[in-house]
Amino acid sequence: MTSTTGSAAWWESKQGPEWVQEAGGYRVTFWWRDPAGTETTSSIQRVWLYITGVTDHHQNARPQSLERIAGTDVWYREIHLEAGWRGSYCLIPSQHHDDFSPAVCAATPPDRAALREGWRKLLAQAIADPLNPQSWRGGRGHPVSALEMPDAPLQPGWQALDTPFNEPQLLHWRSQRLNNTRRVWIYTTGEENAAERPLAVLLDGQFWAQSMPVWPALAALTHEGQLPAAVYVLIDVIDNAHRTRELPCNADFWLAVQEELLPQVQALAPFSDRAEHTVVAGQSFGGLSSLYAALHWPQRFGCVLSQSGSYWWPHRGAEQDGIIIQQLQRGELHPSGLRIVLEAGVREPLIFRANQALLSLLQRIQQPVFWRQVDGGHDALCWRGGLTSGLITLWQPLTRAR
Repeated sequence: MTSTTGSAAWWESKQGPEWVQEAGGYRVTFWWRDPAGTETTSSIQRVWLYITGVTDHHQNARPQSLERIAGTDVWYREIHLEAGWRGSYCLIPSQHHDDFSPAVCAATPPDRAALREGWRKLLAQAIADPLNPQSWRGGRGHPVSALEMPDAPLQPGWQALDTPFNEPQLLHWRSQRLNNTRRVWIYTTGEENAAERPLAVLLDGQFWAQSMPVWPALAALTHEGQLPAAVYVLIDVIDNAHRTRELPCNADFWLAVQEELLPQVQALAPFSDRAEHTVVAGQSFGGLSSLYAALHWPQRFGCVLSQSGSYWWPHRGAEQDGIIIQQLQRGELHPSGLRIVLEAGVREPLIFRANQALLSLLQRIQQPVFWRQVDGGHDALCWRGGLTSGLITLWQPLTRAR
């Protein structure tokens, strides 16, 4: 470190993490400036570094903290990341030395349940990286920042966020079957042959409408001819309690979507009712729900875009296969004729294993299945690229026919 480390001019040069190439990838340095100054004036004892898929609970590794450079307001930590890695991270300053139970540090690997609980409590205090302008509120509700290594795969449409787009319509859907009310965003990308436009149903719609708005990416890809003019329906989950109840293999939710919501959307923005032109897309529980919908109502939902699908459900952490995998194994579900995109991150071990088991099963009983594994974790920064590339893949027959 130079003698200027921590000076005002030194901090002005920092724009987030910095990296240098090394064998097998990059050595990345994370920085944080202690607003209370040096160790003599600040009560901060730890600055936990939570990188999705690297230092989080999915890796079952001991928590990592930045270290203070003595006599300065500078905290830092170096991490090795592969050249194609992409993901989000956050920082958690703490006034305590030990925020985790003894069970976390007493064994190698640490106790998974204790590690998960420790991070769960800490994430309520998480902050985005103040040096990084690419920040948003993640799916778990805490702020996160973006980090992409130079060889991370292209994310179609997401480089064109200044593209003009039509304003989505906001519908307040009151469901009699579900006995609740939620927001639904309806977004259209073209008026020609309106009744023939394909339909995409996006679960966790509040995220794609507000936290990481998808509109400019869809508009750009439509303008480039990579996506057809279409109708997108983004369904709000209401809250985590409703999400946990309604998304995992819930027939009432999908009956309500078909019987109540889609007719209302059709009246506002006409679309094709052909199953092979209809995509249902989701992440995590939403990925599970997307495949569930298509397996049970293939006459309505012919295309599935499942990202990090929770196919372990309802047996988290157990050796037992999830319900959908079991039903497919027993021949209770017949997925022939569906177009399916499955995506999972190599850094989300439980979900990755479940998706590989599902992929193997689907490949034996139906074609085609488009498989994509990502060097990332359970992370919306990865999902955003998979969402747009998955739509391109599933609607490719339509764009070719133009």
